[in-house]
Amino acid sequence: MKDQATHVYYTHPYAAWERPTNECHNEINRKFIPKRQPIANYSRTFIRQMIQAIDHLPRKILNYRTPAEAFKRELQKLAD
Repeated sequence: MKDQATHVYYTHPYAAWERPTNECHNEINRKFIPKRQPIANYSRTFIRQMIQAIDHLPRKILNYRTPAEAFKRELQKLAD
């Protein structure tokens, strides 16, 4: 069996510029749930609606397609 190489990336605490994707997602989440608000305060229905809304936001990284569209396109590629 071949050895599998695993890449590990380390970021420094309080160095947001080292993890821009994570910070972008945090910003999107904060549109729905303010910082320091326990997620337990929100219903499952609200969380599902939040996820649905986030999945339908166009993303520059996806050529302004939504994650839902990109996922559907990838599934279609597998089916072809």
